[in-house]
Amino acid sequence: MSNTSEAAHGAGADRMTVRDMPFDFLPRTQSWNPDKPEFAHIVNSASLAMPYLEPYLIKSMRKARPLIRDPELQTELDKYIKQEATHYRRHKEFNDTLTSKGYRCVAKIEEKLAKDYAKLESRRSLRFNLAYAEGFESMALAIGEMLIEDREYLFGDSDSAVTSLILWHFVEEIEHKNVAFDVFDHLYGSYFWRIVGLVYATSHIFWRTGQGYRALLKEDGLWQSSSSRWHLVKVLGRVLGNITPKWLRILRPGYHPKQIKDPDWGLAWAKAFEDGLEDMAQLDTRQLNAPLPVGQRLETV
Repeated sequence: MSNTSEAAHGAGADRMTVRDMPFDFLPRTQSWNPDKPEFAHIVNSASLAMPYLEPYLIKSMRKARPLIRDPELQTELDKYIKQEATHYRRHKEFNDTLTSKGYRCVAKIEEKLAKDYAKLESRRSLRFNLAYAEGFESMALAIGEMLIEDREYLFGDSDSAVTSLILWHFVEEIEHKNVAFDVFDHLYGSYFWRIVGLVYATSHIFWRTGQGYRALLKEDGLWQSSSSRWHLVKVLGRVLGNITPKWLRILRPGYHPKQIKDPDWGLAWAKAFEDGLEDMAQLDTRQLNAPLPVGQRLETV
């Protein structure tokens, strides 16, 4: 294992916490984010991938585990797997609400995603699959930072349960940000393959997500609206404008996720959970710009 990754873990395993969050997905409108239905469908489409993407990541990591010679890294990998397993189960519960609302495209999107990850698992090498995992996790770190930084604009006054699902998920993505990088570096340590994984994972996920939100918008009758298209362009521009600098830093040969400071809000969320606050799954979406009230009950919408 390289010195870079050896210095990275230690505190990582201590910070990772497996949380079983109680979400009650009863969106108050057809769109859980009525002010930004276009952004809501981007998130919906990305969520549809989770019950296929994350089991694929877990299977890849389990195949890697016997090859790892560092017990500490094995411990971190085990916690990573437990967090990811919780994530995809919760996303499946949410995704089922989309089906129950009558979105016919969901089954076709899920079928494509299932085939994609089955092919990657069966036809690609472990090196490639771990590079994909590392690429996804580095991208997820960038997305998590963006969502937390821009949470007031993106999630303001939206459905509490869905907002809490997304922000909880990405707080934990940030918590386990080092693991996939360290596993890949420990076994292969190739800059070339790390970048291949990053580019492939980013392209693949953005491609499928784009197909998904277009299909969902069409079923809502929004894709045909010039006003909705303009709102979509604006929110995509904002999201991609915020993510791109964070994504480009991953290309540096000396990059490691440990170099990225964890967002203060995410750390405060984790501290609030640790302190046993009630209703941690129900963030107050009317005041997402405020620091979390550590030590007192979180209000719900």
